[in-house]
Amino acid sequence: MSASVTEAAKANNELDAGSGKITLKAAEGKGTMRAGQYDPEQKKVVIREVAIPEPGPNQFLVKIASASLCHSDIMAIEANQTATLGHEGAGYIEKMHSSVEDKGFSIGDRIGFLYIIGCCFECEGCMIHNLHCVTGKQLLQGFTTDGFFAEYAVVDYQNAIKLPESVDITTAAPIFCAGITAFHAVDNSELKEGDWLAVVGAGGLGQIATQIGKAMGYKVVALDINDATLDVCKKQGADAVFNSRTNKGYVEELKKLTNGGAKAACVFSNADAAYAGVPPILRLGGVMMVIGLPHNPLSISSMDLALGKYKVKSESTSIPQRMKKAVDFLAKHNIKPEVQHRKLEDLNDMVTEMREGKATKRMLVTF
Repeated sequence: MSASVTEAAKANNELDAGSGKITLKAAEGKGTMRAGQYDPEQKKVVIREVAIPEPGPNQFLVKIASASLCHSDIMAIEANQTATLGHEGAGYIEKMHSSVEDKGFSIGDRIGFLYIIGCCFECEGCMIHNLHCVTGKQLLQGFTTDGFFAEYAVVDYQNAIKLPESVDITTAAPIFCAGITAFHAVDNSELKEGDWLAVVGAGGLGQIATQIGKAMGYKVVALDINDATLDVCKKQGADAVFNSRTNKGYVEELKKLTNGGAKAACVFSNADAAYAGVPPILRLGGVMMVIGLPHNPLSISSMDLALGKYKVKSESTSIPQRMKKAVDFLAKHNIKPEVQHRKLEDLNDMVTEMREGKATKRMLVTF
């Protein structure tokens, strides 16, 4: 790892132009990089040469090691604006603004980071996906065009954490949305050792949640309509899996298996049907954790809530102050995201596969 953009430029100048590496201007310490950007005119993701950003106050320049695709990136595409995709990333500190030289980080540090911007960091109320400060002091402006499907990115130091040595940086990107979100969801499901946890949606988050649930001593049942993703959860230790589309009697089977229903259900799917199917599988007084973000408002019975049949909670990636507990837990228990390695040039295909529900693992690009 070079200590500056200038040194990186010198190292890369001799590389063949067709090697896929960035082209830098060593004399200026600046240059260009490849980035996967959504083009609203072409309605697709294209790979462009763009300027390497410079870190501003409170920021690092990070050489991205890995970036992975999340369903929230599809939501960013739906905003129909030109933007570099990706909010799950990990990498090395390449350059530091002078304002962060005394913040406990060094050039070359291996870091992961959350994608919150413009936060005052004076409270713990604002959430990454809500983008609104509860103090009323400021309104966050949403996602920048500086995503992580690029060879470099700038990151606010407040959003970064050093990676534990046991974490492989080349596959660490999914931790910094999927992993942390899954941890918060399971950790706040009000379960005790031996309780049943239902993982609804066996994609990237559900697969990590399965591992987390087993590490916490819970019994885990995974539900999905995709046998391939259910097989992944089964291999990760799920005690049972059910295909809610092909198994018409899964509710009765699940309730018999769990002696009355799951104590909590973490819903990682964004499908209306997934949420509609949760109340029947919960035991009396169970918890429904809202994680997946459907386009339509949730249909929840106020009478069921008033009668205490179940209660509703929610979690998200949340704020940087909460991520250390999650990252440390994942590292301690060797919990790793299931990833499929792809090339940056595959990004548009990756988006299509995610939209069509064909992705069985977290799709990841290593730089």
